[in-house]
Amino acid sequence: MLRNRIGHTMLVTAALVASLAVMGVSSAMATPKGEYAVFAQCPLSNPETTACLVSRSESGHITINKTEVPIVKTQTLQGGIHEHKGVETFIGAANGETLSKTPQKVPGGLFDLVNCNEIKGEGFWEKIERGACEAIFENPNSTGVFATTELAAPASSIGINETNLLIENGTALSLPVKVKLENPLLGNECYIGSNAHPMVIELTSGTSGSAKGKLGEISSKAEGGILLIQNNTLVNNTFVAPKVTGCGEFFSFLLDPIIDAKLGLESGKGQNTAVLNNTIEQAGAGIVKEHE
Repeated sequence: MLRNRIGHTMLVTAALVASLAVMGVSSAMATPKGEYAVFAQCPLSNPETTACLVSRSESGHITINKTEVPIVKTQTLQGGIHEHKGVETFIGAANGETLSKTPQKVPGGLFDLVNCNEIKGEGFWEKIERGACEAIFENPNSTGVFATTELAAPASSIGINETNLLIENGTALSLPVKVKLENPLLGNECYIGSNAHPMVIELTSGTSGSAKGKLGEISSKAEGGILLIQNNTLVNNTFVAPKVTGCGEFFSFLLDPIIDAKLGLESGKGQNTAVLNNTIEQAGAGIVKEHE
């Protein structure tokens, strides 16, 4: 009886392996090849996907009030687009990493972020707040701060309009984001903005407030199969930066107001600027599938 069961199991397993081989079922193997490999995370299994998109921001900066964080490490936006009757809907990346979490170093670290001497007064709470500030922010061993821009809403909330990009007018890319301030002393939940109150950055290749963008050079690759736009500059000078939350975890009631005061949060339109210098690659979903 046991031998029969083992034999039956082996036959079923062999049949399953054979059927999978015939069908070519392997998510690891079914990825685009060659120049189309850049679209490896395009959601091709979603029947709504009509095009694949990868946008890499290689330089630029995000300035919140007077604190500027340069973009020195490439941040990637990737996914698919569903186009229907001129309306484009963004579809998240196949692996869920639609917007890469790329830490950017904050110049000056904690020393520039917070000046404990700015906490005035000799009352009980002022002394407690100043003492906590000095203990945390004037620690020479833990001053480095990194800022990581993260999506604060589902990928479907990303707005995209390629026509606006090409005519250098209106919103080309709308990103609902929050910025995580990373430092051992700030804890794991120190954010400017949140899922409930995101920063909505409406980027344009035209003009936004005092910021000026531009459409880059348009060309193609892969014998015309991939649209390539290089040296774009997308800008926004009108987004609002909410107050921070969760800085210092259990001491956030002390640290949040300190950081808000230093950064000037909540800061309104005209006080914050995003400048993204990027490269865009796009291809039809059908031709990407052909190159798997």
